[in-house]
Amino acid sequence: MKIAVAGGTGLVGRFAVTAAEGQGHEVLVLSRGTGIDLTSGEGVMEALTGVDVVIDVTNTAAVSSESARKFFATVTDNLLRAEAATGVKHHVALSIVGIDKIDDGYYAGKLAQEQTIAQGTVPYTIVRATQFHEFATQQMGRIPGPIALLPRCLMRPVSAREVGRYLLDIAEGEPRRRAQDLVGPRNEVLADLARKQVSFDGVKKLVLEFPLPGIFGRGLASGDLRGGGETLVGETTFDDWLGSQDRHIKPIS
Repeated sequence: MKIAVAGGTGLVGRFAVTAAEGQGHEVLVLSRGTGIDLTSGEGVMEALTGVDVVIDVTNTAAVSSESARKFFATVTDNLLRAEAATGVKHHVALSIVGIDKIDDGYYAGKLAQEQTIAQGTVPYTIVRATQFHEFATQQMGRIPGPIALLPRCLMRPVSAREVGRYLLDIAEGEPRRRAQDLVGPRNEVLADLARKQVSFDGVKKLVLEFPLPGIFGRGLASGDLRGGGETLVGETTFDDWLGSQDRHIKPIS
């Protein structure tokens, strides 16, 4: 099978590529580094010729609703248009567990992505996962210094490697619109994870938690991002990840 991974140089993308190559698939990475611009659509049509499945794990640093919606809708539309023209049989996209009531900020962009996919003509599967173990690191890195001010966030972090493998499993099967959600093995609190990481690393940093206002903040604190109902539960805990080599794998810009 020939699989194209949009965003294949990112955190989850690299794990998806590794998983696909490990199963003997022919893998094509769609990124600016390989000469393909997903936001303008340049090179996408040519790249997807002969591709069977596209796994979309593209990402953006945009935090405003407008910017996030524009990015994900544009990239998704460019991919779907090229897929329809070249005969791609399955579009697999990574989204986030529990964002239905959080149509704000980055999550608004992911909802726009899901809507764009559902309105298209290419058979698809949307795979929702909870936040990755790297989420605490990302949040602490937003404001460098001796104090980390983090929003109240109830989460159930999952291994990015396990997400990458799961995306491949879905890509190897038939389109199903929505796959079973993948969640981490334990309910956690973001600030607690950050404190645990700081202690593990021996770093002097004070971690403080605050209630973030607005729809986005209330969504983080609600526990909705932990998921519910029948889910697929990952195996790697945050403690496992702290001492693993996966923690040191970085996206390639």
